[in-house]
Amino acid sequence: MEYTIREIKEKDNKLVEDLIRTCLIEFGGNHEGLAWSDPDLGRFSEVYNKEGYKYWVVEDENGKILAGTGIGKLIDNVCELQKMYCYKEARGTGIAHELMKIALDYAKQYYKKCYLETLSNMVAANKFYLKYGFVRLDKPYIQTEHYACDVWYIREL
Repeated sequence: MEYTIREIKEKDNKLVEDLIRTCLIEFGGNHEGLAWSDPDLGRFSEVYNKEGYKYWVVEDENGKILAGTGIGKLIDNVCELQKMYCYKEARGTGIAHELMKIALDYAKQYYKKCYLETLSNMVAANKFYLKYGFVRLDKPYIQTEHYACDVWYIREL
């Protein structure tokens, strides 16, 4: 599979929103308290256009967005790995590994720790985060608008 990883552009906003909504539906996450109801969904090129924030997309040779992830500030020296989603056809291809490396390398420039929130039924994603040195927490690091997430991780950068 041929693909390119690049920073998000304005033309990608709706495509990334569609990616996220498709994945959330797949895992029963199409409700309040998750990215589904995030007011910034569809505005990523604006939201991630400042220092310490970045969103990357994976685009295939036909211009289809296959995956994406972002880094954003949580508090002080802690960032959050945000909105990491892949369409089914991109899973197991190594794309997520490349996205994670890019995101963590970027995060190290600005932060000391990286946090993330997810769902327990995203089994493969949870295994993936552990593989990258994320440690599971018993409760959220801080309260976020994603109160419906039931698994939380943190990692030293």
